Amino acid sequence: MGQDSPEDSNLRRIPERKRIDTDPKHSEHKGLLGLYESLLRRFKESIQILSLLPLYSIAGLCFGIAATPALALVWGCYQLTANFHFAVKIPILAITGGMSFFVFGFSLLLVLPALNRAMRLKLKPWRGPYFSLSSVTWFMHNGLTYLARFTFLEFVTPTPYSIWFYRAMGMKIGKGTQINSTCISDPSLIELGDKVTIGGSATIIGHYGVGGFLILAKTKIGSGATIGLKAIIMGGAEVGENARILPNSVVLPGMRIPAGETWGGIPAQKVEVKKAA
Repeated sequence: MGQDSPEDSNLRRIPERKRIDTDPKHSEHKGLLGLYESLLRRFKESIQILSLLPLYSIAGLCFGIAATPALALVWGCYQLTANFHFAVKIPILAITGGMSFFVFGFSLLLVLPALNRAMRLKLKPWRGPYFSLSSVTWFMHNGLTYLARFTFLEFVTPTPYSIWFYRAMGMKIGKGTQINSTCISDPSLIELGDKVTIGGSATIIGHYGVGGFLILAKTKIGSGATIGLKAIIMGGAEVGENARILPNSVVLPGMRIPAGETWGGIPAQKVEVKKAA
């Protein structure tokens, strides 16, 4: 099995003069979207910086909405303990403050998927230049995912709460699947079958870059498969049913792991497992 993805092989077979421009200056879209994409491609860094400002504002809005019930809890406790002795009041407020973090966290797990759905950020397989409208959607979808990942998601992994969050973000997850990792990108491009086990700190993503292109591709892991500790499954890869990926292994873009086999290494290769006598 080769190490290159089908997309890479196809790209190499295209004559040089027919290859798609990886740095276009104009957009195929019309109207305001086309104008924005054209400006993004002509003034890359400047437009990207300006584009980030409203995105950070959206992130702040998410945090603010999620923090509202947490702040209400602290404020209500403060009002109730207004006449309490200092030695009693401070511990109560401190405990309430600690509890408010989890109120904020669970609220965030509700707010982010709702906004992801409202903004229609579900990803589809795509291939194109980095500076494109589709790459902006990809950035925003992952940005919302990372807001949970780097604040609260670790506290609910692995539990049904993290499973619910990934499903709400568009990931297809079968029954009995366990995810013991927050290193997941592009959830709406990932499909996990029934009783899949994702080991601690394993990385599952639905994208990769090659030849100046950003490629978004579905990543599928079949029922009963096991992904070992800190293994990496890249965009467009497929792991068959009941297959095993050993710890710290790397499954490259577009690779196909047959059902029932054990693979390991960098890049992953088939490993013959001796049966116990």
